[in-house]
Amino acid sequence: MSDSPRSVTGEVHVQDFPSRILAAPRTVAVWLPPGYHDDDVTRFPVLYLQDGQNVFDAATAFREEWHVDDTATALIRQRKIAPLIVVGVYNAGADRVDEYTPSVDAKLARGGGARTYGRMLVEELKPWIDDTYRTLPSASSTGLGGSSLGGLAALSLGVCCYTAFGRLALHSPSLWWDGGVAIKQVEELPGKLPLRIWLDAGTAEGPEVVADARRLRDVLLAKGWVAEHDLRYFEAEGGQHNEQSWGARVGNVLKFLYPAPRG
Repeated sequence: MSDSPRSVTGEVHVQDFPSRILAAPRTVAVWLPPGYHDDDVTRFPVLYLQDGQNVFDAATAFREEWHVDDTATALIRQRKIAPLIVVGVYNAGADRVDEYTPSVDAKLARGGGARTYGRMLVEELKPWIDDTYRTLPSASSTGLGGSSLGGLAALSLGVCCYTAFGRLALHSPSLWWDGGVAIKQVEELPGKLPLRIWLDAGTAEGPEVVADARRLRDVLLAKGWVAEHDLRYFEAEGGQHNEQSWGARVGNVLKFLYPAPRG
């Protein structure tokens, strides 16, 4: 386990996590909130983010990092969010598309590995995080998020694994995949699930992205989610399909999914 990179705010542990389910070890970066070491009793909610190399460190990010460490540190110190642990799960590189998608897209002749990836998260990584760090392990205290295909994976796995994850952060999810298969997953639910959901899209990402996001929002509302209660939908004016735009929304996402305790 390595120490925090110089460019990261706070304490981050980076290591290659061994997996029997995946073909190779997976790099994970675990960020600990301010105050984690103040005692040895307090436990913390957790947020797992896909494309983990983009979450904390500009040195490993694709063009731009999300600055989750900076944003979360500031909001915790201002008591605007609950202190939380953030786990950045690095993607699989050339196999990212296959790993983050819930089905094979016949037009692209690839995809469908999300269930296997989800098994690694639920059966291997989450138990290890819960054993290694002082977490609140319940689904209601555990979130899953990502952007683009990572957002697609978070939605698909959140619907399937709601006993493990109870909060979802969906940045510009790739809802176009395989003819909208993830939206169909939600449409086929027998009812509302115990999920608190942030969903967004940028207006500069193209009309299809916004239209798909609005369609998912409407399906969620029809299933029983309540706007501004357990569902927040946001359209970022001028927001693009990139890390800079997603990083700019992180503060509001954290405030909605991990609000500061009252009092």
